[in-house]
Amino acid sequence: MTHITTEQRYTIWRMHDQGFSQVKIGQAIEKDKSVICRELKRNCDARSGKYRYELAVKKHANRQKEKRKHIRFTDTIKESVELLLRDDYSPEQVVGVLKKENKPCVSVERIYQHIWEDKKASGTLYPFEKTRAKEP
Repeated sequence: MTHITTEQRYTIWRMHDQGFSQVKIGQAIEKDKSVICRELKRNCDARSGKYRYELAVKKHANRQKEKRKHIRFTDTIKESVELLLRDDYSPEQVVGVLKKENKPCVSVERIYQHIWEDKKASGTLYPFEKTRAKEP
């Protein structure tokens, strides 16, 4: 199962506007008629009831943006990471220690991102990273 693409939304809009049935539209974009029906209902203009391509794309983008994301960098993991960073471990070492202890962890890249976010917020993690960078 794949999502409807922007191009398919355009095709749905043009064919629906020209009076094609949902079955014919579905055949044209190789989707079931129920997918077309759901797309037309979900993304039509609330006031006029018409399906417009631009509005459908915008509604889809908003749904994706507002969709709840799976957060792996939880507060518990942040605490473990920050504690190790303050003990002068590098992000690479932090990942190694947490894996060795069978604790949940995130990637080295995510830890570096966290350090930079902390720096932008005038936090305390960046000075630890700065001192490590100076050492040979």
